[in-house]
Amino acid sequence: LRRESSLDSVSNFSSQVSSTMKFKAAQAMVLSLLAVVAYIWLRFGSLRYGLAAIFALVHDVAIALGLVALCHFIYDNAFGQALMLTDFKINIAMVAALLTIVGYSLNDTIVVFDRIREVKGKSPNLSAEMINSSINQTLSRTLLTSLTTFLSVILLYFLGGDGIHGFAFALVIGVIVGTYSSIFIASPVLLWMSQRGQKA
Repeated sequence: LRRESSLDSVSNFSSQVSSTMKFKAAQAMVLSLLAVVAYIWLRFGSLRYGLAAIFALVHDVAIALGLVALCHFIYDNAFGQALMLTDFKINIAMVAALLTIVGYSLNDTIVVFDRIREVKGKSPNLSAEMINSSINQTLSRTLLTSLTTFLSVILLYFLGGDGIHGFAFALVIGVIVGTYSSIFIASPVLLWMSQRGQKA
């Protein structure tokens, strides 16, 4: 009864364990993106929709990772401390946040693409006017959903504690980036690919 009951914490990993974790994380991201392409291809009946969505998802993850990396350089100055930035690490929680960003952005992109498909109807060609009309019809839904999600994750970031601080930071970035990418990245890429297909 007098013995210490606490377990020793693990603070260091060997390079073999960390390289295995990096490989598994990259493998999870690639497999999830391939599954996304297959799902959207089956749902919309065209590979263009899947590739446009993947382009937006890669953009979202790249921006989130870039800002996480940028925090390493600015977390110890006054600006970084005011924003409660820390030297975020790529760990299991961060990988989970990146996969959550993929899911969130994909959901928004599918809503926009679904409306594009409805507006297009049986027309053989996709036009900029069709995409503009589709985005206008879904804009209020996109903004309301994003604002509600943003308020939740910003509260998690500032009040959630150290355990989920990095996760919440990645989600704050992901909600902002995922909102504009479905409108300003995925839709224009879909239009560009469709116009190239019409010329070919």
